[in-house]
Amino acid sequence: MEPRPCLRNGAVKLTSSDAEAERIALNESLLRERNEALEPHNASVHWVNPPAADWYCECASLECSTPVQLTLEEYEAIRSDPRRFLIAPDAAHVRTDDERVVAQNERFWVVEKVGVAAEIVETLDPRS
Repeated sequence: MEPRPCLRNGAVKLTSSDAEAERIALNESLLRERNEALEPHNASVHWVNPPAADWYCECASLECSTPVQLTLEEYEAIRSDPRRFLIAPDAAHVRTDDERVVAQNERFWVVEKVGVAAEIVETLDPRS
């Protein structure tokens, strides 16, 4: 595994007030990496009724273990933008300080990071 860039001294410049945004962005990026690791398995299984696989909710909560169901195509559409994350369909999973809801349905919501958090998650995107 490649070493991560130093966020405080590297490409993203943070102030002390950005510490919480950094912690959350790091946590959500780790959850995104777990979903990236799941993708080959989810692609190999023929999912029916519904044709959706279980993924990890990528919200900021360290305690969250809510599964989120979506198709591989839906997952790829979310992953096409490194600022976007999938979350369980509930406002409790949204951090309005540094993200906004950009899509919703009964199975999952999509949030997009803004500000410093957006810069951090773009830097940490495993597909970049």
